[in-house]
This record gives sequence, structure tokens and C-alpha cells, in this order.
Amino acid sequence: MAAASRRLARALYSAVAKPLLFAAYPDDAHKLTLRAAGLMDRLPWLARVFAQEEQPLRPTTVGGVTLPQPVIVAAGLVKGQGFETEDAALSAVGRSNVIPGWRSIPLMCGPVEFGSFTLAPRVGNAGTVLWRDVNGLTTMNRVGLKNPGSAAAAEFLSRQPIDGTFGISVATTPEVDDPTVQAAHVAQAIGRFIEEGVRPDWFTVNLSCPNTEQDPTATQTTALASAVCAATVERAGTVPVWVKVSPDLGDTQYDSLLEVFEDNGVRAVVATNTLPGIVPSTDIRAGAGGKRLYERALSVVLRLYAVRERRSYSVDIVGCGGVMNGVDLRAYLDAGALAVQVWSALVFRGPFAPEDITREYLEILKEGQS
Repeated sequence: MAAASRRLARALYSAVAKPLLFAAYPDDAHKLTLRAAGLMDRLPWLARVFAQEEQPLRPTTVGGVTLPQPVIVAAGLVKGQGFETEDAALSAVGRSNVIPGWRSIPLMCGPVEFGSFTLAPRVGNAGTVLWRDVNGLTTMNRVGLKNPGSAAAAEFLSRQPIDGTFGISVATTPEVDDPTVQAAHVAQAIGRFIEEGVRPDWFTVNLSCPNTEQDPTATQTTALASAVCAATVERAGTVPVWVKVSPDLGDTQYDSLLEVFEDNGVRAVVATNTLPGIVPSTDIRAGAGGKRLYERALSVVLRLYAVRERRSYSVDIVGCGGVMNGVDLRAYLDAGALAVQVWSALVFRGPFAPEDITREYLEILKEGQS
């Protein structure tokens, strides 16, 4: 019955949803996706029509977490509405679905990283914030950390029976430069989830939003990482902590950051966030994901793994950037990652991408053994 429902869901997506989404502008397509996810949140029976099979595809242990498959939905999809104030966000918790996809996306896609959430709510950037290049399998965004804030997110998620494996991403505050203040903000944000009884399988600290500049001398970002990691690991308690880094740092900075993570008990590093660039035919700065990020993110994974092995570190590596199929997944795993995160693959291949990518990878392994 589950397999038949899944086949029906795939047929409906291919025949109806995908043409509708690709006929719309990326911003509008994203809004439609979240509306659909929100609808399925309220109708569990509908969400389960799209649900993955219960049998794990390939159990994988990474960063202190056992996943049913090595493909995770990256932060940025299930993170909720933006608000001007914390009072407004908290007021909305009891009367609306402030985090669309909290139920449906884990059911459809498997492991999901919620967020990123900041200490205070953020409304994000105005105007067009999403772009896609279908031929180049690339997405770009300047969403601007739009989210309801940690207090509202924690209260909302504490009321929900979340099925499946999930992490929570918490971001530093972009306007704050002082590492001590940043560390306090991130620890407070994580504390709000802990206090509300929300215990994800892992927390990810997103260091890369306000720190995407090239900094090969390892100064500001390393100082920030030291302060934030120490505070985060302490506040998270028994929940494993991962850290997400940007793709445009110098080699010595990655070496220094990995040392910071090892020294502070961080369990995994996610490499990488989006690549800063200019949206084609505009002067708008945005972050690129998908295939434009692939080669750079893969090179960062290779660098981190080489340092990890040379220094006998215990920090695991999660790849993130341009994974579209089983071949890409194998490339990251061969480079030293134990799992990957995807976002653009959901845009171009749909909600079944994590399952399909894993199955394609398993087929590659099977063919190699025959």
C-alpha cells in the first residue's frame, strides 16, 4: 500500500505540481511549495501518501547521529515565516502554522535540518530573493535569514509530534561583530529549544552567513568560532553540535576552524553554505547553490578530510553543494564526507530527490560489485 501511494504521489508531482512550479517565477514557486507543505502538515493522511517507505535506505552514522539515509534536506526550506518582533511571532504560534513543512517534509524527504533560526525574528530581504538556472542546475538566493526567531520556533515545535530524524540550525546575528555577544546569542537561541523540550537529533551552528569574506589569515572567523562553539556545545548538552562553514575561505582558515571544532567537542562540520556571487544579468549579490557550488564545496570537503586524517581529529564531515544524483553523492563520500545535505536537488528533481539520490548511489555500488 505504501509503495502504491508513493508511486501515485510521484505521478501527481510529475504531471501536475512540477509543470506548475516551473511555470512560475522562483519566488512564487517557493511560496506555492510552502503552502502545499503547510496543507499537508494539517492533513497527516495526505502527508503520509507522499511518505517514504519505513525501511531505511542505507543507515549512516555521522556527527553522533544515526540517519536512515546519507542525504539530508539542508536548512533553508523548513524555517518558517518572518516577523518584525518576538511578540508578533509568539502571538502567531497559537493561531497559524509558523513553520510550514514541519510534518510533511520529514515524511516525504527523510532527515531534515530545520532553520536557520536566529535569536530574534527576522523578516528577511524585500523584493526578489530567489533565482534558478534550469540548464545549469543552479539556484541563487538572498532570503536574508527570514525566520520567526528562536522563541517562537521553539514554542511552535514543542507542540508538534515530529516524526523522523531532524536537526535544528541556529545562525549567528549578522549585525553583531563581537564574538562574545555572538556566542551568547547562539547559546540563548539553543537554550530556548532545550527549555521548551525540543530535542533535535543535532544542532547546527551556521557561522557562514555573516562570515563569507575571504580571510586566509584566520582571524575574525576563527575567534568567532572559538567563542560560539564553546558556548554552543555547553548549552546543547547531550545533543550533538555541527557547524556549517562558507565555501570561500582560505586553506589555513579551514585548518584552524577544524582545530577549533575538535578542541570544543563539535561533532561534524557541514561544508559548505552557498557561494557568494552576482545574479546573472543583474548587480544583485546572492548566494549560489547547486552545480555552481559543486566543485568548490567538494574541494573544501577534500581539504577538511585531509586535515582530519593527518591530525587524527574526530570531527565528521557532511558535504553540501550541488548533489543532484547518485554520482554526485558518491563523489562526496569518496572525498571523505559521511553524508550530504541537499536543497537545489529538491528544486530540480522534486521532493523525492533524497530517496532517489540514495537509491542511485546504491545502484552504482551494486554495479561495481557485479
